[in-house]
Amino acid sequence: QLQLQESGGGLVQPGGSLKLPCAASSLTLDYYAIGWFRQAPGKEREGVSCINNNDGSTYYADSVKGRFAISRDNAKNTVYLQIDSQKPEDTDVYYCASEVWFGGSCPEFMPDLFRSWGQGTQVTVSS
Repeated sequence: QLQLQESGGGLVQPGGSLKLPCAASSLTLDYYAIGWFRQAPGKEREGVSCINNNDGSTYYADSVKGRFAISRDNAKNTVYLQIDSQKPEDTDVYYCASEVWFGGSCPEFMPDLFRSWGQGTQVTVSS
């Protein structure tokens, strides 16, 4: 399983943007699905996006479609989450997670389906 490291969090004003990297400790991301989740204190962890590194297909929760974009840089073994038009309700700790994945699509946005996790990065949206 991969070791994952998120970064790029911080304080951003409403309407602003952030790009969160998730760096993986592996020579390749082939045969992995990488998901992004977020969690506020006292709430369940929510899946927001996933990328299938076998075919590059991407998936989004309905709540973030149109504002979030997941991408990858295979040369850097890094997956990114771009967050645009940020809202105060985007304030959360953002986690990336990985799971070995040989097929198409992506694991459902269920945290238990992903075995490796980063430590998280805090995103705060406030004026």
